Amino acid sequence: MAVMGARCTEVFIVDDVPSMRERLRELVREVPDVAVVGDAGTPAEAIAGILATRPACVLLDYQLVGGTGVDVLRGVHACSPGTVFVVLTNQPDPQYRRVCMDAGADHFFDKSAEFDRIGEVLRRLQTQ
Repeated sequence: MAVMGARCTEVFIVDDVPSMRERLRELVREVPDVAVVGDAGTPAEAIAGILATRPACVLLDYQLVGGTGVDVLRGVHACSPGTVFVVLTNQPDPQYRRVCMDAGADHFFDKSAEFDRIGEVLRRLQTQ
């Protein structure tokens, strides 16, 4: 149950696989006072949606149709200084991590081994 006057953490989901977007929506639903405000499957849709909704957190797939999560980070990070960016990937190569962090990512998680850490990040946002 939400506490009266409690702040809701808004999340935007970016993944080119519809079933993964749904899985992320389910994960977000499990965290109290967190809500999905939008989703996208391409870098262009993601940039437009993030700029329109100004979410507290973006769950961002690294590999997208027509580009990468780095393209999204470069397109919105400067305009969204308070947004927490969580990059998700099936390719947890240190080189990708470095590029993402340099572009403004706050977290870089391996989908297969660190998926549960997303909930930790969302819960931590609730206490900030």
